[in-house]
Formats: sequence, structure tokens, C-alpha cells
Amino acid sequence: MRAKTVLPAVAMTAVSMVLTLAVVMMWLGSAVPWLVALVVGLGIDGGWLATLAYERRLAAQGDHNRVVTAIGWSFGLLASGVLVSHAVTVEDSAGAWLAVAWLPIAAKALWLVHSLWERTALTAHALDAIQGIQQEARDEAAVARARLRAEAATEETRLTAVTAAGARVARVQAKTAHTLSGAWSTLEAARKGEGTGKALTSVTTPVTPGVTAHWELPVWGPSEQVPALDAAAPALTDAALDQLVDAIRTSEDPALSYRDMATRFRASGHSASEVRLRAAWKRVA
Repeated sequence: MRAKTVLPAVAMTAVSMVLTLAVVMMWLGSAVPWLVALVVGLGIDGGWLATLAYERRLAAQGDHNRVVTAIGWSFGLLASGVLVSHAVTVEDSAGAWLAVAWLPIAAKALWLVHSLWERTALTAHALDAIQGIQQEARDEAAVARARLRAEAATEETRLTAVTAAGARVARVQAKTAHTLSGAWSTLEAARKGEGTGKALTSVTTPVTPGVTAHWELPVWGPSEQVPALDAAAPALTDAALDQLVDAIRTSEDPALSYRDMATRFRASGHSASEVRLRAAWKRVA
């Protein structure tokens, strides 16, 4: 893996140094002695190479120096400037010389990429550990997603069942309420009916004088217990009951009807069942 980044940088460095030296020799060789041109070219390449070597040493130690880096980039820019200046002054093939003028900067950039790779390079053991951690995280995420989907499906099924049961209960309650309302309406109509009132009055008035029948609807709820009588009145014999009924019936002229007689009978404090009272009335009337 190291060779994938260092070999392109080395190759680009060698090409840019050779090209810079050649351009300096051709460009300055006609104006100054070739030894001077050689010294200038080697100075540019040597400074570039020296700063690069020092940067590599610092990188191997885990250190970094911004001044050395700035000097290295300055030598790279100087080399590119020499190439650009030569391309501008050359009448023939100026475009080709401009096309290769970026090689020193490109070599410097490749060394920068290689240094970044070294800073982030990991061993095979660390890479295996990272892959294991990532795979474990993916497995846990997949299991969590599956659990959430299963819980969501279960909750949906439960809500569907609860909703269906609630709908059935609501239908039963609605049906029961409808039946009760119909029965209540029937009871109310019977209570307010004219014939019902007369029938209740004919039955209640002989039993309890002065009481008009008033039929209330039944109340669903607790009711109070009626206390028992402390002492029951002695029951009348048939003969005594006959005499009492005949005396009350003939107390006025014309004789009282059964209803008026029964009212006065009970108003006077006597008690007898409706069956015995009617039987006594039939015997004396």
C-alpha cells in the first residue's frame, strides 16, 4: 500500500528535476556560461530536494515544521515559474512547454498526499478490528430494525383486535340501549294513557281513600326497605265484617256504593283484604 503513493511521487519528482535542469541549461546557457546555468539548475533542484528530504525526516519522527514546508513550496513555485517563463519566451512549441510547467507543483502535491496517507495509515490488525466493529454495529442495527418491525406488527395486530372487540361491545350496547328506550317509551305511554289512569284509580281508590293513582316509572337503583308494622290490628270475623259493612252501606239513603263503602270502611280505621270486603258486600247487599 505504501508503494501506491510513494512511487508516483518519486517518479514525478525525478521528471520535474530533470525537466527543470534541462530548461535552465537551454534557457540560460545561451546567455551565461553553461557552468553557471548548471549551478542555477542544480541549486533549484537541490533546494527542492533538500527541503523535501527534511520534511520526510520530520514526518518519520511524527513532527511537522511550517517553515520548512513553506520553503519547499517556494522552491516548487520557483521551478514552475522558470518553466513558465521559458515557455513564454520560446517561439516554437510554447504550448507544450506550458503543459509541463506544472510538474514541480504536481510532485510537491503528490508528496503531500503521501504524507497524509502515512498519518492515517493503520496496521492490518487495526483494520481487522475496525472491520469487526463495523460488522458488529451493522448486525446490531439489523437486529434492532427486525425487532422494531416485529413489535410494530404485533402492536398493529393487538390494536386491530382491540378495535374489533370495542366495535362489537359498542354494537351490543347500542342494541341494548335501543331495546331499553323502546321499553321505556312503552312504559311512559302506558303511564300517561287515559285508560290506564282510570283503571289504576278504580283499583287504588277503594283500597286507599283519597289517593289518586300516580304511576311512576321504575327506578334502577337501591331502594329503601319499608319498616314492618309494630302491631297488626285484630282480624274481623265474617259476622262482624258483615254487620260493619251493612252499617256503613245503609248509613245514607240511598245506600252507598261499594266504592264509597270501602272508602269509609278504611277511613274509619278498619282493615280487611279486598277479597273479604267484596264477599261481605255481596252477602249484605
